[in-house]
Amino acid sequence: MAIASKEKAGKATAAKKSRTSAPSIEFTVTAPEAREVFLVGDFNGWQMEGFQMRKFKDGICRKKVQLKPGRYEYLFLVDGDWRTDPQNDARCTNPFGMENSVIQINR
Repeated sequence: MAIASKEKAGKATAAKKSRTSAPSIEFTVTAPEAREVFLVGDFNGWQMEGFQMRKFKDGICRKKVQLKPGRYEYLFLVDGDWRTDPQNDARCTNPFGMENSVIQINR
């Protein structure tokens, strides 16, 4: 039983290391009028849960996300309205005929 616990602990440590080795990327959007803002994208299955952005007094909303190297599409969901990232000109057309913002994470 102790061996199994050590193996589990070793696996948890390895998993934790792999998660923390991904760079932390901070997404920001200015939305002083917003009640709630979410960061959604293909990195989180386009789900809001766990990706609500923190709004500061200056009206800037921030969210840090650890992303492994790769190409990701994302949008901000501001009070139910989809918004591209105004600070990022990299875009692509999505299946709904609108645009998604695109970020490329390199090593």
